[in-house]
Amino acid sequence: MPAPSTTLKKPNYGEQIRAFAPLLVLVGLVLVIGTLRPGFFNLESLIVTVADTAILFILGAGSTFVVMLGSIDLSIQAICSFASVIVALMLPTYGYGFLVAALVMGLLAGAVSGVFHVWLKIPSFIVTLATSGLLVSAALLLSHERAISIEESGRAYLTWVNGRLLGLPNVIWIAGIVAALGIWCQKYTPFGRYSIAIGAGEPATWASGVKVNRYKVLAFAISGALAAIAGVLMAGRQGSGSPNLADQLLLPAIASVIVGGTAITGGAGGIGRTAVGALIITIVRVGMTFIGVNIFAQQIVFGLVLILAVALTIDRSKIVIVK
Repeated sequence: MPAPSTTLKKPNYGEQIRAFAPLLVLVGLVLVIGTLRPGFFNLESLIVTVADTAILFILGAGSTFVVMLGSIDLSIQAICSFASVIVALMLPTYGYGFLVAALVMGLLAGAVSGVFHVWLKIPSFIVTLATSGLLVSAALLLSHERAISIEESGRAYLTWVNGRLLGLPNVIWIAGIVAALGIWCQKYTPFGRYSIAIGAGEPATWASGVKVNRYKVLAFAISGALAAIAGVLMAGRQGSGSPNLADQLLLPAIASVIVGGTAITGGAGGIGRTAVGALIITIVRVGMTFIGVNIFAQQIVFGLVLILAVALTIDRSKIVIVK
């Protein structure tokens, strides 16, 4: 009887370094900013930084499952802005009904994108880009192409957005709940496990009997719902709704997902990584503001960061020809 093999699989140090790279980058950026601006290490300053990251993280968290599938959602900023318009328009008459309406809108918008993507076999970036255009137009029509201020009486329904609990802004707690639910979903539910499996090898997942289309639609629906939640929070923090409120957040949100280590080709990543990525994007923005970089020029930096992140995280073994 032959002796059992004692060959051990060599550890892949490159993969291990790649997994911890975002966290190391985050620590390095914090140290650099803290050295140049000592007040940054003040507790309140750190809390404000995390609070500013919360909405960006929530916006990116929904996209994380879509990207893990190997797809992309370019409608999140439109859903976010549309949700803020719904908040501003519905508050005076329907009170807390705005929350249900915003969530249903986001959920349906995402689900419809997913349905068109999987059943009509249209690339996800085309479908979600079209969805974005439709929602932007609808928001412009409903708002009469202007920002809508939330009156003082209506703001009473949004005190939970700007309040604090145990010394921390509520947006941090909300982002924490989203993170906890996302990590739990990824680790302990079929949806989370199949999202990785579909991104890693869709044909094999189909062959194993998994209802792939169902999980794809669910991923887009979750992305839309979380984008709507981000819109509600933005409206509450800024005291208004606008059809272009989140226009500058699409690139940073996608960058936070990719920079955190979720591969654009799918099959690897997670909500925890997106949290790290969102903090990196916020710290980069703080650094650029500190040295006086124009807010519009910051988009150039985010674009370069996104290109670099994709170059580092993409799994080239899945791509024979790049088109």
